[in-house]
Amino acid sequence: MRSLHRTLQIHDPVLLRDISLVCAAGGVVGVSFGAISVAGGLPVWVPVVMSLVVYAGAAQFSAVGILLAGGGPLAAAATGLLLNTRNAAFSLAVADVLGPGRLARFVGAHLVTDETAAFALAQRDPERRRVAFWVSGLGLFTVWNVCVLAGALAGTALGDTATYGLDAAFPAVLAALALPALRDRPPVRRAALLGAAVALAATAVTPTGVPVLLALAGLAVWRAS
Repeated sequence: MRSLHRTLQIHDPVLLRDISLVCAAGGVVGVSFGAISVAGGLPVWVPVVMSLVVYAGAAQFSAVGILLAGGGPLAAAATGLLLNTRNAAFSLAVADVLGPGRLARFVGAHLVTDETAAFALAQRDPERRRVAFWVSGLGLFTVWNVCVLAGALAGTALGDTATYGLDAAFPAVLAALALPALRDRPPVRRAALLGAAVALAATAVTPTGVPVLLALAGLAVWRAS
């Protein structure tokens, strides 16, 4: 934990700016998730505990959607697990940045998301990867949970935040983070294009979340290059 403390003290204005933007976008989505859950009839503690324990936006939205549609908890949990299988690939990709020690690996594993993996893998230097992962991971986890609580407490007062177009903020910021890697690394660009094509083709014929999993097929091109 001492090495983690030293890591978090490293100052990088550009990195902190980018992380702040993603945290802001994640906060908007978190408020939406909390509000939608409570407005649909779930008690406040459900989205709050789910955010602390599960901590996976897409899986949480899908699970709550199933519960609100009348589905059972087993179906909701199975859907969440299916959507989160992509984190296995992310975990392998960032395993070397978590640092030594069981506690660091345990906490780090819980913080692995699309965003923390994107921040870490966008850095070329190993120390910068570690900084990017931990700062973004702890920042996003804190902002997400605080905003989910705020949205849940607000309940129906906010209404459907999708009507304001705020649901597009998170994927837009994430796409912006990925652009530098796509521009500078041709193998990554080819893999991303293949993955995007597969996901686009599967969108009309597969359930929500499955196209993202199928997009991992692009990794075959990346490994072959």
